[in-house]
Amino acid sequence: MSSLHGKTLFITGASRGIGLAIALRAARDGANVAIAAKSDVPNPKLPGTIHSAAEAVRAAGGQALAIRCDIREEASVQAAVAQTVERFGGLDILVNNASAIWLRGTLDTPMKRFDLMQQVNARGSFLCAQVCLPHLLKAANPHILTLAPPPSLNAKWWGAHTGYTLAKMGMSFVTLGLAAEFGPKGVAVNALWPRTLIATDALNMIPGVDTANARKPEIMADAAHAILTRPAAGFSGRFLIDDEVLREAGVSDFAVYAVQPGQPLLPDLFLD
Repeated sequence: MSSLHGKTLFITGASRGIGLAIALRAARDGANVAIAAKSDVPNPKLPGTIHSAAEAVRAAGGQALAIRCDIREEASVQAAVAQTVERFGGLDILVNNASAIWLRGTLDTPMKRFDLMQQVNARGSFLCAQVCLPHLLKAANPHILTLAPPPSLNAKWWGAHTGYTLAKMGMSFVTLGLAAEFGPKGVAVNALWPRTLIATDALNMIPGVDTANARKPEIMADAAHAILTRPAAGFSGRFLIDDEVLREAGVSDFAVYAVQPGQPLLPDLFLD
C-alpha cells in the first residue's frame, strides 16, 4: 500500500505546523481527515484554525472535518471521535500530534504550565488512543502514530527542563505500552521524531531559536506518510526518526526540506 486514499485520519493539533503538514500530505492521496484542535478562531500570535486547515485539506484533494476538540477533556475527545466515525464511516489512523511545551527549569515552571504539559502530552495521547482504539481494531490497516522521541534517561535532557521532558517522555512511554498491548492485535503503534528542529509557528515563539537552521514540516509529513502506508501487522513499538524513515524509502536529497539550504541544521531535543 502506497496511498492513503479513502483512509480516515484523526489528527490532533492539526490546525497548523506538523499536524497540518501531515493532513495535507494525506489529503493529496484523497484521504478523509478530521482536524481536531482547539483553534476555532484566529489567534494573532499563531496563524491557522481548524477551519482554515479543513479548507486547505479540501483544496489538496481530501475530505475534511473541522472539530473543536480539547484533548484534556474526555467528553470532548469522545464526541470528536464519534463525529468522525459518523461522518466517514470508520477510523483507520490516529496521529497524536498535539503537544504543549515549556522549556524552563524547575523554579521557572509555574504549576499551571506543568499541569498543562502533562494533561496534553502524555494523558492526551493516552486518552485519544483509548477512545480511538475500538474503531481502529475494526480497521483493515490501523495505525497510531505519536510525535514523541526515543525514550531517554540522559540526565542532560531531564535537568534542563524536567517538566517538559517528563511530559514528552510520557508520550514515548504511552507509545511503548500501547505497542506492547495492541501490536499483537494488529495495530501499528509507533512514534516519529525529527532529526533537526522543524520550522513551525510554535518554534518561532521560543526566544533565541532561528528557523533558518531548521527543516520544513514537510519532512515530517513525508515520513509520516511512509509509515502510515506500511502494513500494520508486525510493525509496532518503533521510535522512528524522520530522515531515517525517508532514507529507507529511497529519499536521498534532503536539501529540499531545509528552510535555507546550505545552513547548518540544529539537532532537535532528546537525540543523544
